[in-house]
Amino acid sequence: MNPTDLVKVQMTAGNHGGFSFIELFLQANIVVKCVMVGLLLASVWSWAIIIEKQFAFRRARREADRFEQMFWSGQSLDELYTGLSRGQTFSMASLFVAAMREWKRSVEGNVRALGGIQLRVEKVMDVTINREMETLDRRLLFLANVASAAPFIGLFGTVIGIMTTFQAIATSKNTSLAVVAPGISEALFATAIGLLAAIPAQIFYNHFTAKSSQISQRLEAFADEFSAIVSRQIDVRT
Repeated sequence: MNPTDLVKVQMTAGNHGGFSFIELFLQANIVVKCVMVGLLLASVWSWAIIIEKQFAFRRARREADRFEQMFWSGQSLDELYTGLSRGQTFSMASLFVAAMREWKRSVEGNVRALGGIQLRVEKVMDVTINREMETLDRRLLFLANVASAAPFIGLFGTVIGIMTTFQAIATSKNTSLAVVAPGISEALFATAIGLLAAIPAQIFYNHFTAKSSQISQRLEAFADEFSAIVSRQIDVRT
């Protein structure tokens, strides 16, 4: 939209009094429109990630609680391993199954190599923890990028909108509020959308980062406990 057309639109809007969000978008400069659309898409994708991660972290915590209850119930580790290895495992159960699988392979493969079993089991648990946390943390970086970049992208749209408005004012030689206010509102709308995308992304990124740290600590603690169990079993066999 060129400055002359913008003046006509602004004066018409001023006479009718008020703007809706749709009107602000439709009357915006093409660059500002692209900024708004991009920010809206980023916001929608951010909320999709937020909803997906809410279920993922809740499931990970629930599965960890369920496994710990079974693990400390007094059930044989072999029986627990047999039951869990038949299906798909998550979180702490995956860590246990991977460690038990390596233990059984090492013991059944070469009993004389007991000295290196604990190290191999610990390595397997480290790899499993990294894999589980990588799955949980996937796409969180997008939230961080939206939280940091969206306000600046919105500000860029605002600057372009204000520049267009000033050009329109210069063309019309009319500085009345009825002419200036609609263009300024249109420009600031881009910043508002940027903040709308950035604030939830920042809040939930911090939330999920804290949850991820808690789950990682639980997995590390269980790995240490299971490593101690393996060490005792090696002492018994030797």
